Order: sequence, then structure tokens, then C-alpha cells
Amino acid sequence: MALQARLAISGRVQGVGYRDWAITTALRLGLTGWVRNRMDGSVEALVVGEDQAVGQMIDACRRGPTMARVDNVDIEPVDLDVLPEGFRQLPTA
Repeated sequence: MALQARLAISGRVQGVGYRDWAITTALRLGLTGWVRNRMDGSVEALVVGEDQAVGQMIDACRRGPTMARVDNVDIEPVDLDVLPEGFRQLPTA
């Protein structure tokens, strides 16, 4: 069973390449899911995969890309009936 988590990442995380970085990082870790900007200035991501890979993604999201300043990563477990394929960027919500 794949571990599933929704991440809410706050700080200076928009306009710094965070979404592209997250896609590259997630694909390297073999994760599926999505990433998007939020209207409140945060970034939201859904990550699905093996426990260790999801943990590595969460740790990476706490650092972010070079230009980002991550203040907080809220983690919410989710239980999806249909798992996503690939890892992609969604429109801002």
C-alpha cells in the first residue's frame, strides 16, 4: 500500500521555482501526485509512494529549491480511492 500525504508548504515558495523543483524531486524519488500554487501564497502538494520515498520528499520540501525560504510544512495523511499517475503541476487554487 502506498503512503499518501497532502503537504501545505508556506514561506517564500512562489516565484522561486518551487513547483518545477518539486516535480523533478518527486519523479526522481518515484512518487506520483501533483503540486500547485495556492492563492494565499503557499504551495500545496499531494505525494503518493513508498514510505521511505514520501519521507524523503517531505524532508526535501522542508528545504526547497535554492531561492526558497520554507517556514513550515504541514502534513496531512490522505486515503485516496484512485491513485494519481505521474507527477504534474495543477492550476493555482
